[in-house]
Amino acid sequence: MKIILLLSALILVNASAITLPSTSSQNSLIVYNSNVGLVHEKRELKLQKNDRQIIYTGVASSINTDSVNVSLPSGISLYSQQYRYDKLSKAKLIDAHIGKSVQVKVAKDAKNFKVIDAVLLSNDGNSCIVKSENKIITVASKDIIFKSIPKELITKPSLVWNIKSKKNINSDLTIDYLINNISWKSNYILNLDGDNADLNGWITLDNRSGKSFKNTSLHVLAGELNRAQQPRHNYRVAKSMVMNDSMQGVTQQAHEGYHFYTIPFKVTLANNERTQIKFITQRDIPVKRKYTVTMSNPNYLRGESSRDVTQFISMKGLEYPLPSGIVRTYSKLEKTTILLGETRIKHTPKDTAISLKLGKNFDVKVKETLLNRDKGNWKLDVDAQYSIKNSSDETKDIEILIPFNKNDGSEVKSDVKYTFTKGNMVTFKLRVKANSTKKFKVFYRTKIKN
Repeated sequence: MKIILLLSALILVNASAITLPSTSSQNSLIVYNSNVGLVHEKRELKLQKNDRQIIYTGVASSINTDSVNVSLPSGISLYSQQYRYDKLSKAKLIDAHIGKSVQVKVAKDAKNFKVIDAVLLSNDGNSCIVKSENKIITVASKDIIFKSIPKELITKPSLVWNIKSKKNINSDLTIDYLINNISWKSNYILNLDGDNADLNGWITLDNRSGKSFKNTSLHVLAGELNRAQQPRHNYRVAKSMVMNDSMQGVTQQAHEGYHFYTIPFKVTLANNERTQIKFITQRDIPVKRKYTVTMSNPNYLRGESSRDVTQFISMKGLEYPLPSGIVRTYSKLEKTTILLGETRIKHTPKDTAISLKLGKNFDVKVKETLLNRDKGNWKLDVDAQYSIKNSSDETKDIEILIPFNKNDGSEVKSDVKYTFTKGNMVTFKLRVKANSTKKFKVFYRTKIKN
């Protein structure tokens, strides 16, 4: 029964089917940063009135068949759609050749064999029955030789449309569909030189979709796509800019809360391949260095402890929106390039200040010491001392953040000026000269609720 059903399907495909050429006159690919892509293709369609199926070969094996949006010329009725991909195997080749001519290796004598022409009659897996020179013989399936691949076997991932046409048609067919296992990400190189830096952005595409894209118009979309909604692709320009001459005209368009990047040249993406494209360059960006340390909540301070200082690079005045990605910061020292640190950034609009965390500073340490702790019935008083040691040969501006439960009845007293930031962070900003130590004391009072 299985063989009969398979034969029926193969005969149906072969009897009145037209296979479209694999090349497209128009193709484009939009890659989202959520492991999904939108394929658009246009191919020539030459259809005879008696054709009952259209075979559209070369779709991605990761195609989402529910997303297929095909536009057929007027006069064609579309009834159903199948996804077909006949991965070649011995069993499929044998089943497709039943009733057809093949060649068979048979023993000529104890040491030699000969090849004879035959017609394949049946197959039970390990052996086949063939007819040759009016004789019915049984041979091992491994001894069957095939002259070609039958047309009814679809050896590339394909869509098969069952249709009815009222007339002969010579027109174009367009199709859009979603694919999985294709993604892109942005990464950035920041070359630091004194108080200025150059920023280069790269798009990295990773194609595991099961399809190669040749000479394709490529776009990428930055933003979080809600997959529960049908993706839009009527991208009207809200604002467009050429990113930089060195990027050969890569443009970005803001649309509906997304940023849509267009690569101005045709791109070839092989399956299972990564490709990188430069898309942002901005030079001579002013940068500032920042050194920050977060201390203990004074209410829980015990004894003495030392904290490392984290160093940052901050920038503002960025001319372009930055899709989320990793920024790697480099600098030069004695003709050698040094990696200073890596920071992952979120989607960042243009003209938005960003802060890049580099790492722990080797030469700056901050020590906190509990001087006195007095707990009464309604209050907790803490005296603490902070000591900043700068062992480097440069003056540093240090930001000290101290979490403190700010509420009614709470007090903070110090001879050093402070502010509250981020809600409950007592923040001190001190300049510490090279190879020196600066100390200061703080009094904290917390009202205890009864």
